[in-house]
Amino acid sequence: MSPRTAEPLHARRAVMESGTAARSGHGRAAAFTRAGLLAAAVVGLDQLTKRTVAAGIAPGKQESLFPGVHLVHVHNTGVAFGFLSGGGTIVLACTLVALVVLIAYFVVHPGRRGLWVPTGLLLGGAVGNLIDRLMHGSVTDFIKLPHWPAFNVADMAITFGVIALLFVLERGHGR
Repeated sequence: MSPRTAEPLHARRAVMESGTAARSGHGRAAAFTRAGLLAAAVVGLDQLTKRTVAAGIAPGKQESLFPGVHLVHVHNTGVAFGFLSGGGTIVLACTLVALVVLIAYFVVHPGRRGLWVPTGLLLGGAVGNLIDRLMHGSVTDFIKLPHWPAFNVADMAITFGVIALLFVLERGHGR
């Protein structure tokens, strides 16, 4: 039996945890930085595309981009893809509660592998749409596919963020 195997299990665990604790401060900061940079990129791209469309397409008008894909300029008072349209205060409150829950979960679990991706996408998408909602009372949507409500970059980030969050959470249960 090697000296390492002769060590009590709790002693080996303590050594492993102390190494993890020393790295966790750096890992925590890196996770917050990554999530913040991704959120900022989503907000920037979302706001840039919305302003470009608002400047180039009159509200209610439509221009063909590719076969089956149109650029439109519509105002959405609901959440992603027009859901809860006209919800006003309820939509705003639900968005803020969801953001608080997401941020709280991330603060408690920043070392969870890959959690920064859905956090950045969801935070960036929510903030991008929240900026519009607070400044204009509605969100500018501009991508229109056949048989689908118009949407924007923030909506895409939210959709992919939910998918990524489910993946990260499910992957954690599979271990």
